[in-house]
Amino acid sequence: MSADPEWGPLKAPDLAVFETLAAEAWERLPEEFRALAQDVVIRVEDFPTDEVLDTMGIESPFDLLGLYNGVSLDKKSVSDVVRTPDMVFLYRRPMLDYWAGSEETLGHLVTHVLVHEIGHHFGLSDADMEAIEAAATET
Repeated sequence: MSADPEWGPLKAPDLAVFETLAAEAWERLPEEFRALAQDVVIRVEDFPTDEVLDTMGIESPFDLLGLYNGVSLDKKSVSDVVRTPDMVFLYRRPMLDYWAGSEETLGHLVTHVLVHEIGHHFGLSDADMEAIEAAATET
């Protein structure tokens, strides 16, 4: 008998599984980071919209793993009129494609993209995002 798992009945993680992974990643983030980002809406979708791809000049929907949509805190003013909530989008199919060619766990990849996109909400540097991600690394 083979030690390999039975692959036949397995399916790609669906949107619900990704939502669970995102929620678990969120819970691992440092409490002060979560407190400051509590108003950011996190959405999981299969792909970015054509409008998003066109606006960003991206040809393939597989080239965008996540997106922050909003005005970063360092650019907001108390006199700004809020039109829509700040949102982070996590794109399932591009992440699955990336994950299939990497040696990362799917949970680590979701955490990485989530931290990176929320980092845009704060206007953080890549070094800041790496430190937050290290604090949220899966156990």
